[in-house]
Amino acid sequence: MTFKKISLYLSAFVPLYFLVMIKIVIDIINDNLSFNVLNSFSLLLLLVLIILGIFGAIKSIKHDNTKSTKIKIINKNCITEQYFLGYFSLFVLFALSFELERVSMFVVFSCVIILIGIVYIKNDLFYINPLLNILGYNFYDITFINLENNKGEQTAKFFYKGTLDLSLSNTYYAKLSHENFSMIE
Repeated sequence: MTFKKISLYLSAFVPLYFLVMIKIVIDIINDNLSFNVLNSFSLLLLLVLIILGIFGAIKSIKHDNTKSTKIKIINKNCITEQYFLGYFSLFVLFALSFELERVSMFVVFSCVIILIGIVYIKNDLFYINPLLNILGYNFYDITFINLENNKGEQTAKFFYKGTLDLSLSNTYYAKLSHENFSMIE
């Protein structure tokens, strides 16, 4: 497993961690929860996971040392919306129904996050990342021609952040990594 895979997995859950953290803080403020060891540990762990997820996403996206390559897009398919709502329902389940102030629910929450992480990383499900979508990235399956090496048509998964949709036959600069996904600039 690489740092990139783990950090993108952690970043996918940043909105969930934030929602659960807000729930705990509001319950403590409203005296529905006490500020005990488990709640303190939960808040600290959620804060650490949020920070790791954000920094991991930034490092994976912005500090990729891969050289940009000029490509021409032949075919594209945005797959972001195909998976986002199913993933969002998982957020609602955790944020509303899990009572992390109970040790048993905290353990179950942790086990579910670990099990989802194993599946997420093993199957390269990096396109299911609500944080990146919230930040304006969409995920595409793209067929393209690398204009710098003329190897013919190639396919890859790309994250693209832009206000306009990717246009066919236009040229773009992309960081073509061979691990899981690439970035179009």
